[in-house]
Amino acid sequence: MLHLRIISPSDRTDAVVAVVEKTVGTTHLVVLRGAARDPEGDLVLCDVAREAGDELIQELRELEIDRLGAIAVENIDLSLSQRADEAEEEAPGEAADAVLWEQLTEATHEESTLTITYCAFMILATMIAACGVVLDNAILIVGAMAVGPEFGPLAGVCVGVVQRGPRLALRSLGALLIGFAAAIAATTLFTLGMDAIGQFEPGMLDRPRPNTGFIWQPDPFSFVVSLLAGVAGVLSLTSAKSGALVGVAISVTTVPAAANAAVALGYGEFAQMWGSAEQLLLNLGGIMLAGILTLYGQKALWRTQRGRWVRQAKGSATGL
Repeated sequence: MLHLRIISPSDRTDAVVAVVEKTVGTTHLVVLRGAARDPEGDLVLCDVAREAGDELIQELRELEIDRLGAIAVENIDLSLSQRADEAEEEAPGEAADAVLWEQLTEATHEESTLTITYCAFMILATMIAACGVVLDNAILIVGAMAVGPEFGPLAGVCVGVVQRGPRLALRSLGALLIGFAAAIAATTLFTLGMDAIGQFEPGMLDRPRPNTGFIWQPDPFSFVVSLLAGVAGVLSLTSAKSGALVGVAISVTTVPAAANAAVALGYGEFAQMWGSAEQLLLNLGGIMLAGILTLYGQKALWRTQRGRWVRQAKGSATGL
């Protein structure tokens, strides 16, 4: 269930209440006249089944409540209410299949913002991966994958394309490219510094690396895994099952590829550098392609399910 806190101008409250009452899957409606002070207006509270949430939010936005008042949405972890259970049963579809597009757009917008913190995590993850590369240490590689924040901008590109939001897509793509460029540049300097103090040496990169040699040698499986990871990542975001993102992060070699490219660049190993760059681009492209197709598929599936439910409801109402 979702909890909506709506601040409505007094002259639009009746319309807001009408929208809430006619939306199947809503309950616990509370109206407090004149309770809001900034912005001034009425406070409307309600709970709604997740699968009906996107429709309700869209109708509220058509009333310009987001511009004239406010709409706040919170996830309800526990609701002990028979009426809430009935509302969830009445709502069409399944909660896990529903996509809250406004929430998804807002989340990806925040995750794809180019900030000092984002760049710091990207640089640190790439440096950790660089240590894993020269030591041929799979544990360090996995740790670097988990630290890397690159899936946020990747998801932002996908949402921006599907939602026809060029600003979000370009903003996310810029954060992605600048983040990796900064990480590769910083890790190249890190490599030279570690070499100067005797911790890294060219022989570490040239020796057989059974645990990490695949990073700069892309093959068809690299693209296949990136596609699967892209699907899993988008599903984890749209279904609010964020725990799956950790698995997505450690299944693709974006950060390790950037690290291997940086170390190879520092030592003039251009064959490894270009191989790592190809691996990086292959993974990024596969994730974005899979993410876009998954979002389009979810949109079409939900539209189909919603249409089927509406036809069934109309048939029941007419006695057919």
